[in-house]
Amino acid sequence: MSKINLGNFFEDFEIGQKIIHPLPRTITDGDVSFYIALTGSRFALHSSDVLAQRMGYKKKPLDDLLMFHLTFGKSVQDISLNAIANLGYAEVSFPNPVFVGDTVRLETEIIGLKENSNGKSGVVYVHSIGYNQDKQEVLNLKRWVMVHKKNKEQISGIKHIPTFEKTQPITRNINIPKQKDIDTSATGGKFFFEDYITGERLNHPEGITIDDSDHTLATKLYQNNAKVHFDDFMMKNTPMKQRLMYGGHVISIARTISFNGLENAQWIYSINSGTHANPTFGGDTIYAYTEIVETIEHEREDIGLLRLRTIAVKNQKSEEIESPKAEDGNYLKNVVLDLDYTVIIPKRKTKK
Repeated sequence: MSKINLGNFFEDFEIGQKIIHPLPRTITDGDVSFYIALTGSRFALHSSDVLAQRMGYKKKPLDDLLMFHLTFGKSVQDISLNAIANLGYAEVSFPNPVFVGDTVRLETEIIGLKENSNGKSGVVYVHSIGYNQDKQEVLNLKRWVMVHKKNKEQISGIKHIPTFEKTQPITRNINIPKQKDIDTSATGGKFFFEDYITGERLNHPEGITIDDSDHTLATKLYQNNAKVHFDDFMMKNTPMKQRLMYGGHVISIARTISFNGLENAQWIYSINSGTHANPTFGGDTIYAYTEIVETIEHEREDIGLLRLRTIAVKNQKSEEIESPKAEDGNYLKNVVLDLDYTVIIPKRKTKK
């Protein structure tokens, strides 16, 4: 029996299969600093213990996306080691905050399988739940990934595609402290829930160029060992001719860019859906714009929620495009991310 783990191929998955992923991860201050170095993230809550304590925390919580990546990365060895591409996300929620010193782990259930018509690959749909050391749920997500087949001559015809909720329901209890006084000089933004209007578009001016070293180091930070991100020799023999950037890193870059205009949206409540519309490679420059899809009142008096749609574009200023899709319904070639997500933001009346 071989001692070498070659990863799972499409045929190795079964509906209802449950996987407990190895390599739980204890989070350190180094992880936090390295994430900022790789993404340039500027959200103040995740940068300052002093500010976090003013906002009701014992210390700064982890950036929700850093926690997402560190926890999500546990699944790669079992789910997407032989992936062609990660295609999308749905129903992603962040039930409890995570702090430096916490240990995260992940469990997954296979909820769908669809063999592609070319017979060479298939799409695997999974539901993964992350926990901390106290068995508290810190991440709940569904995603789908295209995976190579082991036997391209054998056709199964399986087509079991799960359905997904369009948005995550807004729960009564949101696990963030009561917000009493927001220091706008510390957060860097003066706009609150009441200042945003449905249909408003924010053209974020900054662009971020991602070098091969950046996305390679980021993916290593998350212990994401998918071959498409690391094996340049292998990828030169594919139609892409180069390594594919981890889509999660593109999400982080888009979130970083969105800071300008959404500075006080410190918390991600959910990722409702996400599509990696086109591949991203080292050397690409990312720009982004955000649409305010919906303003959502909450029974708490101190916070509201904004449902956002952030569109990330490579090598083109985002204000140059009116819509991410062409008339035929397909994404424009430079659109790399279409992210529908909900953030929590304080209300103005909490500010003295």
